[in-house]
This record gives sequence, structure tokens and C-alpha cells, in this order.
Amino acid sequence: MATFELYRRSTIGMCLTETLDEMVSSSTLSPELAIQVLVQFDKSMTEALESQVKSKVSIKGHLHTYRFCDNVWTFILQDALFKNEDAQENVGRVKIVACDSKLLSQ
Repeated sequence: MATFELYRRSTIGMCLTETLDEMVSSSTLSPELAIQVLVQFDKSMTEALESQVKSKVSIKGHLHTYRFCDNVWTFILQDALFKNEDAQENVGRVKIVACDSKLLSQ
């Protein structure tokens, strides 16, 4: 199963990467094992989002920038409003990265 590495740029992914780097620097963990942990993180995030997240969100905002490169869409919105069934949240600036999940099965 192929995966995207974009979840590594999330808050939890960056914390994991920093922790693994510290462990490799202190010789607590080998670099090879750290890479295996990151690969497993990518797989686990993809599986969790596919199977466990069922809610839908609508997003409205002012499109500041958009880009399509290497089958990846990047949108930067300003004054965005995220709305689901239960709540809504205003965000000043948000970056959305969207990849085609069909590319994972190739």
C-alpha cells in the first residue's frame, strides 16, 4: 500500500519527527528504525482517515492562492469558515493540501 508523506507536516507528524530525531541523535534509536516508524505513521494516518472519519465539513472563504503540481492541489484561503453539523469555526488563514487517493493504488 502506497502512502502520502503529507501527514508528516501536521502538528502530530512534526512532533513525531522531532522526537525521532532526538532519539537518533542520542543513539537511543537507529536511523533505519526511525524511518520505519515514519513509514508506519504514514500508513496509519491514511488508514485512520479512510476508515474512521465519517463527518463532512463545508469550507467557505476568500481564495488567496491555488496551485496544481504533480497531482497535488494546494489552496490558501483567508477568512475561512469551517462548518459541520455541530459547529462552525472561523480561521484567518488556512492552507489545504489535497491529493488524489486513487494514486495510492497505482
